[in-house]
Amino acid sequence: MVSNFRQQEILELARKEGKVTVDGLAERYDVTVQTIRRDLSELAETGRLARVHGGAVIPSGVVNIVYDERRRLNEDGKKAIAVACAASIPDGASVFMNIGTSTEAVARELLDHENLLVVTNNLNIANILAANHSCEIILTGGVLRRADGGLVGGLTAEMVKQFKFDFSVLGCSAIDEDGDLLDFDGQEVLVSRSAIQRSRKVMVVADHHKFDRKAPLTICSLSDVSRLFTDGKLPKKLIEDCKRWGTEVVNV
Repeated sequence: MVSNFRQQEILELARKEGKVTVDGLAERYDVTVQTIRRDLSELAETGRLARVHGGAVIPSGVVNIVYDERRRLNEDGKKAIAVACAASIPDGASVFMNIGTSTEAVARELLDHENLLVVTNNLNIANILAANHSCEIILTGGVLRRADGGLVGGLTAEMVKQFKFDFSVLGCSAIDEDGDLLDFDGQEVLVSRSAIQRSRKVMVVADHHKFDRKAPLTICSLSDVSRLFTDGKLPKKLIEDCKRWGTEVVNV
């Protein structure tokens, strides 16, 4: 249980922004940094936040953040990423889009595109793009994951393998410092890997919070990706690796 109103506000701010800093909170509430550190420590002890250098973040590890909370994280950043990604998809393209709040943001920016064929295992993306009457939408089969409207599993992966896409637009739960894209659900990973194999170009949309998070399963490496869209600054080594791999990084 959150012990005071300030801690409740700190928790809501962290859910909205993804990260809070000690100095920023001390200035915001006009209290000492020691007071804020104590607040963050108490929230961390109850598992609501995870301490990082200089502040705290929404915790991750082996369980993903609740989907509605993920939608509220860095909405402006996700929109900027989505605008850039959508601009690189021409009219008349065939596209696979997987589960995620960032891919949903891309779908909203595709509403004015014409003659797209979109295959998705995301019910939310299908509902968003239904407003684009020139877009043909194909939903994969699979097991419905009620928490986020995703369709996952072997049946989904097999259906994805029937296509050859011009582009796949993929989100992930985390990006490791060595360039591995990570996720939590093995059934979802299976689908994303199938899409990568069946796509001429692979585009990943990931905001800066993905570089602070961890997840246990590997989807692929950024070496398998054509273009990464992000609002975050990559570590120097990863920037050099992307150049060596031929992975274009679009920083919005």
